Amino acid sequence: MNTKKINSLRPFSALIDSCWKEKYSFARFIRDLIAGITVGIIAIPLAMALAIASGVPPQYGLYTAAIAGIVIAISGGSRYSVSGPTAAFVVILYPVSQQFGLSGLLIATLMSGIILLAMGFARFGKFIEYIPVSVTLGFTSGIAITIATMQIKDFFGLEMAHVPENYVDKVIALAQSMPTLHFSDTLIGLTTLLILIYWPKLRLKLPGHLPALVGGTLVMAILAYFDHPVATIGSQYSYFLSDGTQGQGIPPILPQFVLPWELPGNAPLSWATITALMPAAFSMAVLGAIESLLCAVVLDNMTGTKHHSNSELVGQGLGNIVAPFFGGITATAAIARSAANVRAGATSPVSAIVHSILVLLTLLILAPLLSYLPLAAMSALLLIVAWNMSAAPKVIDLLRRAPKDDIIVLLICLSLTVLFDMVIAITVGIVLASLLFMRRIANMTRISELAETNPEKKLLVVRINGPLFFAAAERIFEELRLKSAGCDTIIMQWDAVPVLDAGGLEAFQKFIDEVKKDTHIAVCEIPFQPLKTLARARVTPIENVLSFHNSVDSALNTLALK
Repeated sequence: MNTKKINSLRPFSALIDSCWKEKYSFARFIRDLIAGITVGIIAIPLAMALAIASGVPPQYGLYTAAIAGIVIAISGGSRYSVSGPTAAFVVILYPVSQQFGLSGLLIATLMSGIILLAMGFARFGKFIEYIPVSVTLGFTSGIAITIATMQIKDFFGLEMAHVPENYVDKVIALAQSMPTLHFSDTLIGLTTLLILIYWPKLRLKLPGHLPALVGGTLVMAILAYFDHPVATIGSQYSYFLSDGTQGQGIPPILPQFVLPWELPGNAPLSWATITALMPAAFSMAVLGAIESLLCAVVLDNMTGTKHHSNSELVGQGLGNIVAPFFGGITATAAIARSAANVRAGATSPVSAIVHSILVLLTLLILAPLLSYLPLAAMSALLLIVAWNMSAAPKVIDLLRRAPKDDIIVLLICLSLTVLFDMVIAITVGIVLASLLFMRRIANMTRISELAETNPEKKLLVVRINGPLFFAAAERIFEELRLKSAGCDTIIMQWDAVPVLDAGGLEAFQKFIDEVKKDTHIAVCEIPFQPLKTLARARVTPIENVLSFHNSVDSALNTLALK
């Protein structure tokens, strides 16, 4: 596929390419239907669990999977991606929901959608390639640790009046609350967790999420028979319908059109609110872009296809703009669900649309049953999600085999994500990785003497190998200054100099100024980019000081030194 075409902006490209330009048959629809149902079974409990972890009632996770899932599937650029609430966002969404309520969270989601849309139109899609693996592994592992820590309370049924926001304080508070551990919740959590761990070994096509929740719910029923009540979705969450009806658990209705700023919370639509939410919205947009494009790359590797990165950003933006008006929180492509979509036989975005329709049907038909799900079982689901998200085998492999610079970047990103903020971690990580990379490249730039060097004729012939950029040029020309002491002629071969930047140009001109009184400098075999830089800077030959030649032999002959 043409690279220019991939980098272009083509909204709805995944749907158009897979269903319009390619023949979409009934057989393909059946495959998409099966895949969509399979992913829907996985998405329903996860969407609820992630909404709870984000600090909002579980139905808002279902609204996200339904509305954002459909919009992104139709308008995005990756044909196999399945979008909805994801674990990565929890560390950003939870503080927003606690401070600004549901209305603030939805306004921030809307703002993040606008930012994502702008990123797509600005063709930022390929920038994902410039984020080092050590940075992505660092902040995703840090997020996984934070999510896992957040699940301890419900998994063990701990009694905590207040959960601190700071990670260290949170760990201390959880440790202090351990004496309040409830055996019933712990047993349910362990049962669900063990089923999730061992279910894949049975090699059945049915995803383990549903059997695990059924197992946890059965344990809850047995405990309830012996008068051991546990916290469930129905016992912890309630709702009010427009007619004044109150219920427990999840409302059995489709998502309703709402204005985000009119929902419960302390975030009225105002400039002050927008300003206060902007950092969180920007974090959501950056993380959404990274996760959705990483997901698309993973799917490309699995299927041999190519996604349209800018179109995917536009799709993610539209999904996050539309979803808040139906109660949906922040959404992005989910790597685990998307990979399951491919393994289940999906052929187009139709499977993601089917997955969202299944979520809508669940709201209408199964809402009363969902209210019986125990919170400990939902926490067990998220513990598995956190483990998978941590990519522990990749982290261990990187710690064992990668250069020390990459290890330092990973550990710093992980620590900053856990202790402070994801955006701080990514920013510091990219800056640090860039500096370490520049140091590594600068150290690769070297000079070596060639055989033509003749001390008797006071001639030094050297070859510069590597880029002459700001981080290396000063050192190289200082070394050359020392080597050329007492020489009347210096011939420099630049055939292995791929780049000459402003810093390198300045160091070169400074070198000329310092030695031109008694030394002739000849530069030969200059590649195109350094030659273009010299031409733009109007660096021209200086009689008896600076000359340019096609080769070392040409320089020697012209200067009568051969």
